[in-house]
Amino acid sequence: MTNPRRPARARSGEEEVQGHEEDLDPLHQLDDPAHEGSLYGDPNTEDAYDVDEDGYDVRELDYATDDDDVMSGGQRDGRTRAKGPVRAVRRLLVLLVALGLVAVAAFAAVSVLKPMFGGLGGSNDFAGPGSGSVQVVVNPGDTGRNIGTTLQSAGVVKSAKAFSDAAASNRAAAGIQPGSYTLPKEMRAADAVALLADPKNRSVPRVTIREGLWRTEVFAELAKQTGLPVTDYEAAAKDGTALGLPAGANGNIEGYLFPATYEFPPKSTAPEQLRAMVAKSTAELTGLGIPLDQVERTMIVASIVEAEGRREEDRPKIARVIENRLAAPMRLQLDSTVSYGVQKRALTTTDAERAAVNDYNTYARDGLPLGPIGNPGASAIEAATNPAPGTWLYFVAVNPSTGETKFATTDAEHQQNVKEFQAWCAANPGQC
Repeated sequence: MTNPRRPARARSGEEEVQGHEEDLDPLHQLDDPAHEGSLYGDPNTEDAYDVDEDGYDVRELDYATDDDDVMSGGQRDGRTRAKGPVRAVRRLLVLLVALGLVAVAAFAAVSVLKPMFGGLGGSNDFAGPGSGSVQVVVNPGDTGRNIGTTLQSAGVVKSAKAFSDAAASNRAAAGIQPGSYTLPKEMRAADAVALLADPKNRSVPRVTIREGLWRTEVFAELAKQTGLPVTDYEAAAKDGTALGLPAGANGNIEGYLFPATYEFPPKSTAPEQLRAMVAKSTAELTGLGIPLDQVERTMIVASIVEAEGRREEDRPKIARVIENRLAAPMRLQLDSTVSYGVQKRALTTTDAERAAVNDYNTYARDGLPLGPIGNPGASAIEAATNPAPGTWLYFVAVNPSTGETKFATTDAEHQQNVKEFQAWCAANPGQC
């Protein structure tokens, strides 16, 4: 049956199909009283269609008055303009715009989520073996997931998940250390784990600070090896509390910059580096069981032992001489303290320097210096804690080149040893 919402095509009088009288043009049926109300519903019900003379349901049409007729004051001539097609076009445009927005949103979602779920649509790992190279940094405290994310961002592995899975399957992954690593791009996650777990592939800036340096010398060495300016270390040293200095140090970092080889994290700051060195010193003191109220004194004695004793076997004896002279009491009269007081490195000192009045010159002051005169290592700290038994009151290095040191109980014995030292100086001009 022809759609009542659309007019049937006009048929010619000869175009009649036998046996299908029910398919007559509905417009013809409207003229037949027998069909009244049969095609478009009962006019007395809500289902009835309001049909115009062309066979359209007027509820589906909007009429627009011809502007010319209105302006001329004429009567509406019955011409109509259907808005149905216009609405259809509008609906199509709206649909197309909506589909476009959905497509854009879908693309954005895929771009954001694809790195997170790269393995859902296929392999989340590269086939390897990789090519080129890129440097990545593993920071202290990084988890397997952190490392995987770093590697994915650098293009080393295809996904962080692939790396995490590979690390979980390799026990050696637990040994991955902080540092810099040079790795190929687009490599298998399992191969990345193996390379990171091999310490031979680890590159980390190592800073070595030797025993006995003054803090100014330590700062200069740190700056040389790390590239940070000396002023950064000088500024950081002013905040002893932030660096973790013991209360007895009174904010003075001298003595607490433990000499050792350090592996500072990449981009570590001067305060972080100094804090690590101080922590190592305090750990050494704690390990030796030194009471907090004895920490500063121990470090002062240890710094003198470090400066005066070159050979390890001599250091406990030097510590004993210091303790015996303090107990006598006798002034220590040590050239190492004089040199520190005037901040001049020298094997011997002048009369003027020994006469200088400052907090470190033990020729001019009783007892110990005000603070440490350098940064002692573990051997000197242990010697200061456990002096060798003996009655010595004097010592002198008779051969500075080898560090040979002789000890004496009386001044007469000591003077004989001093002559040996003077003979060495005579044989080595410019060394004393």
